[in-house]
Order: sequence, then structure tokens, then C-alpha cells
Amino acid sequence: MKLTNSSMDMCRLSIMIFIFWLANSCGMESEQIAIDLARRPDSVELFGPGVISTPLVERDFAISPDGEEIIFTRGDYRQNYRCLFRMIRQGKKWSALEILPFSGEFQDIEPFISPDGDLLYFSSNRPFYTESAGDYNIWVAERQGDQWVNPRALDTTINKRSDEFFPSVAFSGNLYFTASRPGGRGLEDIFVSRKVNGVFQQPEPLDSNINSKTYEFNAYVSPAEDLIIFSSYGREDDLGGGDLYLSKKVNGEWSPAINCTAINSEKLDYCPFVDFANGTFYFTSERLAGSRIIRSPNDLKDMADRPGNGLGDIYRINLSRLPL
Repeated sequence: MKLTNSSMDMCRLSIMIFIFWLANSCGMESEQIAIDLARRPDSVELFGPGVISTPLVERDFAISPDGEEIIFTRGDYRQNYRCLFRMIRQGKKWSALEILPFSGEFQDIEPFISPDGDLLYFSSNRPFYTESAGDYNIWVAERQGDQWVNPRALDTTINKRSDEFFPSVAFSGNLYFTASRPGGRGLEDIFVSRKVNGVFQQPEPLDSNINSKTYEFNAYVSPAEDLIIFSSYGREDDLGGGDLYLSKKVNGEWSPAINCTAINSEKLDYCPFVDFANGTFYFTSERLAGSRIIRSPNDLKDMADRPGNGLGDIYRINLSRLPL
């Protein structure tokens, strides 16, 4: 069914009303907020309960290289709507959450700030090949002062008529991302596009020390390209819903990836991010924070209406707990 202009305007209005509710629910007041990035818990800890992690779906955490900005994805309970949220450091506290000015109409996910802090990469289903929302492609916005502006899609060397997810960019400019396309090694793979003279080259799948015959996705690559942390589902040592794996570069080659068993759960663990400045590892998990026996309808509602309800939250742990 083809929508008229007035129908499309009403759809956009409905979306913006929902986004306004999303931004103002879950205790996101206008006062400054205390978030401690310097904390390095020795066991997995729910990050920012009630502020960052809420009963809604949070994932895809990123911190700017100067430590002054946090960006992450928040969605509704079924992830019909997903937007990029951010906080800015204001002295010892942080600003209230806000939605990035270009986000809120389409599905915007998986932010990554370039090592120089000037570019914001993300994945979005906003129009690229067609006039309406379609497959996910990788986009990039520029920093102007304290704002992110002018999002544009990367060209067709990177973006195809299939999904491209979870961009991660190194000091060299090389771009790592997730895709399922011809030439891959498995059902979903991690690709790298090397940047030569400012131009992205044809993407290549990483070797079999990273990619397997099953699913590999959501790879964080360190700025120096000597560490990669990613998720995989379906391996023999997978604990259940998809695990985080780690590989280091040795003599120019990726070492065989190992399971981060001290961090993973029986649920999906994904969307890794390393804050090297503070020695902290962040990731998204669909695990339950704590356990509870349901005895009454109120018990069920209470569990559903809190962070750690299994829909997806941001967690963190001391970086030293990874098998580095």
C-alpha cells in the first residue's frame, strides 16, 4: 500500500511522539547525572541502572576518545524503534540523556566514534538504495562543536543491497563490520575494508582464526588493530545464546579466537567496547540480573519493570578479567 504524503506525515508524527516518551521515561530527568567511568568492577556489573540500563532495551555502548561523551542505542521492548542516545560530561557529572538530532525516525544502532573523535559511524535502515527504509547500511556523521551533523552513507564499496552492521574503525582508517555476503566464510562474518589514500578498498572476510562456518558478528577492534573482541553463535564452546570471543594480533596475524568464559552467560552476550583509558570492558547482555522465583503477578511485573530483565542492558567489568 502506498502512503499519501499526509499519511507519511502522520506516521512520522506518531514515531516522534513515541521517541519523546522514550526519552522522558525511565527516570531521565533534566538534572545532571552521576556516572563513574573510572570504576573497574572485578565481576560483571550492570552499568548505570535506571539511567543507562533501564527496563527498555539498551545496547551498543561507546565512549568518545577524550572520555567526554557517551553514546548508545536504546529501543522499545520489541525494538520496533531504536535511537542513538548520548550524554556529555559536565564537570564531575553528566548531562541528561538526549537523542542525537538526526536520530529518531529510522532504526539507528551500533554507534562507534573514530579514534580521532571527529566521526561517528553507525548502522541504520534509513533510505539509501530506495526512498523508504530498507536494509541496514553503515553511515557516518561529522562532529561540529559538540554536535553530530550531516550523516551520509558510505559508498557501495561498503554498503550493498544486504545488511551491514557494527562498524569499528582503527587509527589506520581500516573499517571492520559485520555482513552476510558472497565470499564470506560462514553464515555471517566479520569483514575488513582497508583504507588506502583515503579510500575504502573492497572488503575482505577475516581469516578462519576469527570467522567460522557459523555466525560471527559485532566486532570491536582496538585503535592499534592488535585486539579484536567479537560475538559468535553456534561454536562448540558456545555457552548458549552467543558468546564473546577474543583474538590478538601476533606477527601480523590474528591468533585463534578464545571464548571469554569469565564474562559470558547462557544468554546472548554481544556489542563489545573497550575503554582503555579506564581499563574497563563494556558489553551488552540479555542475561537476567539476579534470580527470582515468581510467586505472584506483582513479582512478574516487578521483574519486568527493572533493569536486568533480560531484554538487553549494558554491563561492564575490569578489562584485566579478559583473557588478554
